[in-house]
Amino acid sequence: MRALPSFLYGVAAYLLSMASLTWFIGFSGNLLVPRSVDVGGSGASLARALATDVLLLLLFGLQHSVMARRGFKRWWTGFVPAVVERSTYIVASSLALVVLMAFWLPVIAPVAWRIDGPVAALLWGGFGLGWGIVVLSTFLLDHFELFGLRQVFSAWTGRPMPAVEFRTPLLYRHVRHPLYTGFLLTFWSVPVMTLGRLVFALGFSAYILVGIAFEERDLLAQFGERYRAYRRQVGMLLPRVGASDRERGRGRSDNDLG
Repeated sequence: MRALPSFLYGVAAYLLSMASLTWFIGFSGNLLVPRSVDVGGSGASLARALATDVLLLLLFGLQHSVMARRGFKRWWTGFVPAVVERSTYIVASSLALVVLMAFWLPVIAPVAWRIDGPVAALLWGGFGLGWGIVVLSTFLLDHFELFGLRQVFSAWTGRPMPAVEFRTPLLYRHVRHPLYTGFLLTFWSVPVMTLGRLVFALGFSAYILVGIAFEERDLLAQFGERYRAYRRQVGMLLPRVGASDRERGRGRSDNDLG
């Protein structure tokens, strides 16, 4: 019975993460939400808006980068039960994302580019494709472990967690971080790039590149030469031209993204 509260907490964390990510899709694309990258806000000055948005991006990046590190996890589980460590990370990440979206101040002008016609439709197609890659990438690893559900379910049912494997399912045979590739595609595939959206895209792109550096350091520590060989043979965000399936790495951690 002691595992039941952990399970319910894990379910609540999962639902919170799904809600915040769904909101984030609308927020990043100015779609079906009252407040987004380019919509809403209080008409703040340019300097105030930029300072606020940059600070929100820094806070979001720090929370994700610090709490996802193995060293922080070892320290953190001295206070938080290991079974809900992932769920607690998911809650913190979701709240950080909600804070960013709630307090973001749009900066409409100047506009870096504005594209109309068929090319605009292609860009929106890229936006949708990017989110499709993001969702698919989570399931290619272990969607429910990634969002903390498998951990609390295993504890509740008394079943051991499966061992972490090093594998490369589908997209991971061609790109080491397809989930991040999907995110980058959504951030930049827009027909209207305002100054605020440019700050948004640059900030998240920088976070992704920093996050990859930390994540790969952890994966090298965990898998050693196997991951080192995989990194030599498979591109980070784009497929490496000329690499055959045999040359590509044969493994990927199920515990991606921290």
